[in-house]
Amino acid sequence: MFFGVFRFHCLSLLLCGLLALPLAVRADVYDHVERLLRNGQLERAEQLSGQHLQNHPHDPQMRLLSSRLQDARGHTAQARETLQALTQEFPELPEPHNNLAVLLARQGQIQQAIDSLQRALQARPDYAQAQENLGDLYLNLARQAYLGASRTPNPSASASRKAEALAPLLPR
Repeated sequence: MFFGVFRFHCLSLLLCGLLALPLAVRADVYDHVERLLRNGQLERAEQLSGQHLQNHPHDPQMRLLSSRLQDARGHTAQARETLQALTQEFPELPEPHNNLAVLLARQGQIQQAIDSLQRALQARPDYAQAQENLGDLYLNLARQAYLGASRTPNPSASASRKAEALAPLLPR
């Protein structure tokens, strides 16, 4: 009886280990692509990403990495399309909304970026990166408003000081 139970537990553990193996391999692929991306080895990262997406074309995590690769290679329009598709297919994921907002803000589409960040925060209210990005956008808008107020025919003395005070807080 003892050996039967022992053998059952061993087989169960072995089966669980075998089932988890593809997840570990996948995690390694994501980490590897991420590391290559950070190190500027974009061609190799794109190869690995492409190979993975051939077998798993709907994988949101790899598609998100792929959008970062596209942007890093200067294919911003393609990255934007990838992110828009991800936000439509997986509206519950905050990261595509956040990354799309970054691209939109960089292109000067501030209101669309704010909307995208708000969707990210609807998906996950505690998503710190989206909160910070939204704060940066609002700071930039406030600084622009203060600068505008300081350039009017009757400028406010405090508007210039406020614009100057905000400048060091904004990302470079």
